[in-house]
Amino acid sequence: MDKRQERKFRRFDLEWLAHVKFPSGNAIAEVDAVTKNISHCGLLLESACLIPCRSRVEFTITVPGGSSSRPVKFTGVGAVVRIEPSEVADGFGIAVSCGEPISLMEHHLNARD
Repeated sequence: MDKRQERKFRRFDLEWLAHVKFPSGNAIAEVDAVTKNISHCGLLLESACLIPCRSRVEFTITVPGGSSSRPVKFTGVGAVVRIEPSEVADGFGIAVSCGEPISLMEHHLNARD
């Protein structure tokens, strides 16, 4: 079955910087990634760092502002549900599902329709 038919929310192919935090042993690891696509309750990240499946993650996505505005930051919490090979060498595609909508994302994505 086509995965796109199983999705609850429309996905947007957007490449924005993301800062991700997740537990690693007794510490909190922090990595930078790039979004590949985003929906109201999930996203696909591309990262050089592997984030283990089922890891709880916190993330901040930075959307560049225009010439007269500041960047906008979206935050969210979710869990890694899938890891796949990245389109770039030595990278990973990391799918994150969020139990709650990504803060401020719904308004921003609806404005793109």
